[in-house]
Amino acid sequence: MQSMTSTRTQDAEATLTQVRELADAGCDIVRVTLPAADAVESFARVCAESPVPIVADIHFDYNLAIAAVGAGAAKLRINPGNIGSWDRVDAVIDAAGEADAAIRIGVNAGSLEDDIAIRDDLTQPEKLVASSLKFVEHFEERGFTDIVLSAKAHDVPTTVETYRALSRELPHVPLHLGVTEAGTVRQGTIKSSVGLGILLAEGIGDTMRVSLTADPVEEPPVAWGILECLGLRRRGPELVSCPTCGRTQVDLIPIAEEVERRLAGIAKPITVAVMGCVVNGPGEAAGADVGVACGRGCGLIFRHGEVVRKVDEADIIDELFREIDAL
Repeated sequence: MQSMTSTRTQDAEATLTQVRELADAGCDIVRVTLPAADAVESFARVCAESPVPIVADIHFDYNLAIAAVGAGAAKLRINPGNIGSWDRVDAVIDAAGEADAAIRIGVNAGSLEDDIAIRDDLTQPEKLVASSLKFVEHFEERGFTDIVLSAKAHDVPTTVETYRALSRELPHVPLHLGVTEAGTVRQGTIKSSVGLGILLAEGIGDTMRVSLTADPVEEPPVAWGILECLGLRRRGPELVSCPTCGRTQVDLIPIAEEVERRLAGIAKPITVAVMGCVVNGPGEAAGADVGVACGRGCGLIFRHGEVVRKVDEADIIDELFREIDAL
């Protein structure tokens, strides 16, 4: 699980603050751009003080990649196609090997090598796969196998087709998943959930990022949500709540929203149900650790499907969290 900082890397304090926020939000690793030589010193401080491993994002300048591993980067993200000659790529490979750093080979639909991009006989997924195979083969021929591979596009069908092919062609190489340039929070969440959800459900993918045009701290909750829905990883509580209907006799939406807000501060991997009427709860939410089924001006607090007490509507949230705290 990862995201990327959006601060100026030259501002070490601001970058470290965002790294810590991303780690608190659930990131296992964080990517930080290294855009110029004047950022190397602050980048080194970020690596030294970060609570999680730092991935250096490098484009064009191979010297910056070499400087990044010297500054403490745990991994490099490079697109060999824009680093330059094979000699420069090899210099980066050698530096990473000496520093025991990993490399993510990041192929992107928007920056394919010219000799592949101009081929009319290949579909876009085939171009991404061809580029990926070429780079992986070169790295492995040089004896460098501590690699992760990504081949990103902005649309879901291309992403899914590409990664399915890569998982067949390179089953031994870890794959980093992402729908790049997915959009703002709403659109990006939808596209990422569909694209990454399909692949993860098929057992494809080892690392992932949800890319949103937003504060990067918005990304980890979406990514965790995808993993939790698929039963792959769990972090914190799950809220089960009904969509409401004409049978609902309490103001359910603000109740569910307040429960969700307060659950954000709880680390227990529990399931909490907020149901609008007796039709949907507790029967349909019997698997929840704790929940409430609402009636006219009241709620039935239940635990594992068994009602424990009836409370007034005004007390539903506090009484629900009294049960949660007791778990």
